[in-house]
Amino acid sequence: MISSKKIGLSILGGLLFAAFPLFAGIQQDAEACIRGTLGEEIELTFKKLPLDKTKRVQIEKNTRQKFFRNDVYVWKIEADGAVTGYAILDNVLGKAQPITFLVVFDPMGVVVSSCIVKYRESHGGQVKSARWQKQFVGKSSASGFKVGRDVDGISGATISANSVSRGISKLCALFPYVKKSL
Repeated sequence: MISSKKIGLSILGGLLFAAFPLFAGIQQDAEACIRGTLGEEIELTFKKLPLDKTKRVQIEKNTRQKFFRNDVYVWKIEADGAVTGYAILDNVLGKAQPITFLVVFDPMGVVVSSCIVKYRESHGGQVKSARWQKQFVGKSSASGFKVGRDVDGISGATISANSVSRGISKLCALFPYVKKSL
């Protein structure tokens, strides 16, 4: 049985997360994921990008998943003065808690890597595994993201696997807007 005190703390934690999404090192962890993929010599330009309502609603309808907020966190990635990619940080809802994830794209919108930056659920953490995340490399907005057909399912992590897969699909659809905005 969950006490009202625990529910209150859970709600408070959710409110703090919504108000301060880069609280507790999320930005640093996301940048570590980017550098882990592309190397230490890159330059990162960070921006909080508000989402155009019309574009947001269209993407939500097409991917069957809502954005967690009305903005996303993005990085333009440069090396030797040239843009080498972009990264987008977002959240999806797991069974009860947000899952913070990052997708790194090449300049054409193809996924270079993805990683779970913060996983808050007690079950389903297998979505954090590098093996499971690798299956998104090479995908783009033209790819399929259906768990069980295009993406491997994970026993015991059905909700998380579906949420993260749709989330990556959602960010692939958002990529052209991000690229144009940076």
